[in-house]
Amino acid sequence: MHLILFGSPGVGKGTQAKILSKKLNIPHISTGDILRQAVKDQTELGKKASEIMKKGDLVPDDVMIGLIRDTLQSDKCQSGFILDGFPRTVNQAFALKKLFEELVINNWYVVTINADKEEIVRRLTNRRACKQCQTIFNYQEIKDLNKCPKCGAENSFYQRNDDREEVIRKRLIIYDETTKPVLDFYLQQNNVIFVDGCGSVEAVNQNILNALESLTGRKIITSV
Repeated sequence: MHLILFGSPGVGKGTQAKILSKKLNIPHISTGDILRQAVKDQTELGKKASEIMKKGDLVPDDVMIGLIRDTLQSDKCQSGFILDGFPRTVNQAFALKKLFEELVINNWYVVTINADKEEIVRRLTNRRACKQCQTIFNYQEIKDLNKCPKCGAENSFYQRNDDREEVIRKRLIIYDETTKPVLDFYLQQNNVIFVDGCGSVEAVNQNILNALESLTGRKIITSV
């Protein structure tokens, strides 16, 4: 199965992608992760992206599509994938559609997760990151505010700039202006499902699986 996770910042795309990856036994492809890995590995595209980022510029669409192409052609994506973080614009959506046609990927679906904006603001402002391991947690995951539950670092929690209320509200405005039109593009493909992201993590995940079964007309067998 080939999935594109879609939705505004804070709706839970990353969380759901990780769960779906385990249940469906297909890789979670975070475009941010593959970009960082390419830069770290000093691949041809990674070097190009690194030079661009050093100048403070955004990585252009053709470079990102190239990185995605390399990943989707790898052995780990032979049975499917979950793409998270791309596309963000209509131009990127067009480019991704052309890539799918090139790679003969036909059975792809867009999972759109929705949530109330105030709920999104509440969620993101309640997140904290560890300075040592860079893992992001919400307050419910932190039993001891003085110790990171993953790496054990003490007094290492901080609030990222992206998780401050004024920044979050600006990101949501940008999403409405630039990324939401992508949904109109995908609605023309008749392969979009909508899921309410305000329930529990488990409930949202089950709703996604149920919606996919309804759209595809077949039972989805999970591994966990």
